[in-house]
Amino acid sequence: MAPPRSFLWSRRIFLTLLTGFVLVPVYVMVSSSLKPLADVTGRFRWLPSDLTIRPYVDIWSTVPLARYFVNSLIVAGAATLCSVVIAVFAAYAVSRYSFRGKRVFTVTVLSTQMFPGILFLLPLFLLYVNIGNATGIALFGSRGGLILTYLTFSLPFSIWMLIGYFDSVPRDLDEAALVDGCGPLGALFRVVVPAATPGIVAVAVYAFMTAWGEVLFASVMTNDTTRTLAVGLQGYSTLNDVYWNQIMAASLVVSVPVVAGFLLLQRYLVAGLTAGAVK
Repeated sequence: MAPPRSFLWSRRIFLTLLTGFVLVPVYVMVSSSLKPLADVTGRFRWLPSDLTIRPYVDIWSTVPLARYFVNSLIVAGAATLCSVVIAVFAAYAVSRYSFRGKRVFTVTVLSTQMFPGILFLLPLFLLYVNIGNATGIALFGSRGGLILTYLTFSLPFSIWMLIGYFDSVPRDLDEAALVDGCGPLGALFRVVVPAATPGIVAVAVYAFMTAWGEVLFASVMTNDTTRTLAVGLQGYSTLNDVYWNQIMAASLVVSVPVVAGFLLLQRYLVAGLTAGAVK
């Protein structure tokens, strides 16, 4: 039975308004990034009168954006890699083996997501400073300390999500691999991991996006050398002026890796989230 015409028109109107709600801010950002600063700070015009690509050139000299870009790539990439590797082993152990404290472990991992991140800011700061004073290992103000910080947020969710996904992979595959001569690790990497690729990709995307756009801990745990993009964008705001056109241009540039990665891995991400949610 076909839906009534009123429903079809209502759906079209709603989707049109929703599309406009999403695309209008993007258009304002793109158009502002192509305007001189005087046009951006003046009266807003939907159609720019003077287009220029100068803001895209100046963003690299106004602040050391390239260094911030490299720092963000290293921190987000390392945090993602460590989160995925540790989560795969931990989730496989919980999914396939029975051990004392298994339920407590899974509940504890999930309960960590209940607390806001700001509660861990001061304890981590004091911990990193004391470790540096006692051992000489510079965690505060270093990329390594920031990577460990981001693991505290992405790893619990990654483990919990992969547990549900590994549970959906039939145990018969593991048993068949063991019969063919594989050990537990061989069964994991040759059978379970390929079957769980969508879930692993979803975890990787989540961990990367969490580390890429984080501001609170990056503003406290970094210095001028290790500063990331999320904090470095504040450099376009000075005591004398705010370079709004460069901020818009830099925001578009730093969004390219996340948007491109999401578009390339979209089908894996949707499949992984769906399977984990259903399980």
